[in-house]
Amino acid sequence: MRNLPPLTAIRAFEAAARHRNYTRAGEELGLTQAAVSYQIRNLEQRVGTVLFKREGRFMELTPAGEALAPKIARAFASMESAFSSLDESEDAVLSIACFQTLATNFLAPRLGAFQLANPGIAVRIEVSDRYADLDAGEADVAIRLSRTVDPGLESHFLMRLGIAPFASPEFIAQHAELRGADPETPEGLRISPGTAWWQVWDTDRCPNSGPADRANLPRGLEFDSQVLDAAAAMSGNGIAILAPALFVSQVADGRLKRIGDAIVWPGGIFQLVYPEVRRHSAKVRAFRRWLTAELESRLAGDPDGVLDPAFTELRA
Repeated sequence: MRNLPPLTAIRAFEAAARHRNYTRAGEELGLTQAAVSYQIRNLEQRVGTVLFKREGRFMELTPAGEALAPKIARAFASMESAFSSLDESEDAVLSIACFQTLATNFLAPRLGAFQLANPGIAVRIEVSDRYADLDAGEADVAIRLSRTVDPGLESHFLMRLGIAPFASPEFIAQHAELRGADPETPEGLRISPGTAWWQVWDTDRCPNSGPADRANLPRGLEFDSQVLDAAAAMSGNGIAILAPALFVSQVADGRLKRIGDAIVWPGGIFQLVYPEVRRHSAKVRAFRRWLTAELESRLAGDPDGVLDPAFTELRA
């Protein structure tokens, strides 16, 4: 074990040696003049020699203090350089853990703009529906769909989850029952009909119909992600239940069309999370600002109200 004096006392000595004044040293360190004086006495007792002597209004270094001061100053400069180098390497790469649909439909097409605005930051996306262990360093930040926040994580609301049915314009044109302000979505035309989101949709839109017998539902295409459901819908294979906020581009370019005007809220929100220790990380702050601005731009007007945090279920 290193037999060093307390770091607080060493810091007080280094500041006092530069300022030749206990009061100014205290102002720099957030200590009172008396506290600095106490730390210096503590250090002198540990090293067994006097380090300062009073000369009028100022404290002057003794020969022992003069010998020690430049070495301590170099040690602090070395530590400052080490932490600066760490900050530079830490801020050089931003790793983002994200689920497939948001990574594919939102982040991947736009991250070039983030890097142009932040040329010193390289970006890596870890795509998985599994929650990355942020405390273990599997990613710097994560975008999650959740109702709660894990202990030890900072969280920022992005948008709330809403769902609605979509199909290709051609498919809708071929099925008259899909047209109108509040049409039904026949189970035989649905993509991935056994998913929980279709159950939530039916419960909200048809509350008096009673629970469906899932085992006797018509068999159809089954996928394990919104990206694949949407791809099947765009190819004219049926109706997909999707989060409208994640398919703005596909609607804008005419590959998907929303069926009716209704939206259902299954609960939960999209949130940006990261460990509390990264609260002051420059790359995390830059990404958070960029991400919220991009969402507001992408969802201009926010017709469904997904950017309104007033109805979230988030609990800190």
